[in-house]
This record gives sequence, structure tokens and C-alpha cells, in this order.
Amino acid sequence: MLAPDEPGSGDIAAKVVAVAAAALVRGVAYRTLLFRVIRREQDEPSRRPVAPGRRRLSVVVPAYREADRIAGTVVRIREELATVLDPDDLEVVVADDGSGDGTAEAAEAAGADVVVRLPANRGKGAALREGVQAASGRTVAFTDADLAYAPAQLARLLAAVEEGHDMVVGSRRHAGSSDVVRAGRLRQAGGRLVNLATHALLLGQYRDTQCGLKAFRSDVARALFGATTIDGFAFDVELFHLAERWRLSLAEVPVQVEHSERTTVRALRDGLGMLGSLVGIRQQARRGAYPADVGLPAPGSVPPDG
Repeated sequence: MLAPDEPGSGDIAAKVVAVAAAALVRGVAYRTLLFRVIRREQDEPSRRPVAPGRRRLSVVVPAYREADRIAGTVVRIREELATVLDPDDLEVVVADDGSGDGTAEAAEAAGADVVVRLPANRGKGAALREGVQAASGRTVAFTDADLAYAPAQLARLLAAVEEGHDMVVGSRRHAGSSDVVRAGRLRQAGGRLVNLATHALLLGQYRDTQCGLKAFRSDVARALFGATTIDGFAFDVELFHLAERWRLSLAEVPVQVEHSERTTVRALRDGLGMLGSLVGIRQQARRGAYPADVGLPAPGSVPPDG
């Protein structure tokens, strides 16, 4: 029998639970504080020297089986950016992800400056990796072939990069964002679950990692995509992880989105694949598989008025 003052098994279990709960609270609080500090640092423009490139902006469009609408995509990008860019300042790059349906040929006929052909379907991340490496703009952006985000919105991202940010991302959860056509309930729920899982496993303080409108300095884009390993939809999360790791400046901007009824996203399949990829990113980071340094010009090389 236990002595009157000797703790029983129930007391011991309660103490273990209390200690574990306290450790969890401390861990969450520390992580939250850490990421808030990182985000404050990222909000400040890096003000590096002008990025290399022959043109002012390259727009990379990953495409899979888009033969029937890629021509309209190319034309609309040119039309909507004509008010802010001279024709010679804009480059449209289409990365055909092994479509096999004439997507590449349709893009060329519509006047795409560069068409990259992947021999087989590998995923959006793989297509963008090849497209970014082929781009020649000082700022490199990407958007989806369905143009859920009107191309004119790229002007806002371009301006933020040229003001000194390394990376600029659209955020559907920004206070200034709006939906012209709302996504279906299943897709909305899937997006929220992905964001929750992303924050729990990897990141913090980002409102939307999966928005299909992002822009980068050209040297940053090549470094980021050169270091990514994920070919599917989780490549966006890998970009955010690397941006944190390398302390890149990152601005979030509002967007207006018009969801397409036709989509290559499959909520359950892609959601499960995303969770597996998130775990993979975490494991790779712990193994030290990602480069520790991006090799960019030092921040602050250009004064605020320069």
C-alpha cells in the first residue's frame, strides 16, 4: 500500500500531463514569437542592387492540357500589361508540363516569347522550375493558365519588387482581397485545411501560401526554384520555407480572384499529397538538405531613395 503522503498513479499522470502541456504552450509561444520577428524583418525591402535581366518582367505560365485556352491566356497577359510595360519589356514564358495535346504549339502560335516543353507530366512545381530558369526578366512572376487572377494585377507585384522586395505574393486572405466568383465550398474548406497544416508543420504568420500569383527578383527566383525539390502543388510551401531560411524580404498584396469551374486541382488527392509533401519538407530541413545561403548581393546595398 502507498503511504498516506505518497503520490498515487493518478497524481503522477496528472503531473506528467501538466508538464507536457506547459512545454507545449512554451513551444507554441516561442514559435509564434519567432515567426512574428521573422515576418517583421521580411516586411522591410532588402534594397539590393538591380537584378540581372534583359527585360523588365517575365511572366511564367505553367500549363497542362491547355491547348484550347492557352492562346487567349498569352494574348490577355500582353493586353492587360500594355498600359504599364512597353512590348520589349514584357516576356511571356509558357511551360508545357508534358501535355501532349498541342498546348506548346498553341502557345507559340499565340506569340509566347519562350515555350518550354517538359517531356512528361511532372507537376506544376516542375513546370515552373523549368520556366523560371528560361526567363530573362529582371522580375520573374508566375500566374495560372486559367487567369483566375487578372493579369493587370501583376503590375502591383512588379512595383513591389522594383521597390526593393525579394519576393511578393498575392494573398486571398488579405484585407483588400475579393472574390469575383467564389470557389466551391469543398475547395474553400480544403484551402483552409492546407493552411492550418502548413502553419502547424512548417510556417507561421502567412495568410495564404497557395495563391497562384507571385513575383520575385530574377536572381531570387532562380535560387529559390533551383533549391526546390517538390514537383507538385506543395512547391509554394517550399518557397516560403526557403524565404524564411534565407531571410528574404517578402511582401503580401491583396488580389481579386475569379475561380474557374474548370480546374486541375482535386481536393482530396491533392490535399493528401500536400500533407505528405509538408512532412517531407520538414524532414529535409532537419537533415540540412536545403542550402544555408542563397548567395545574393547584400541587403541595403541601395539607399531608400536610390
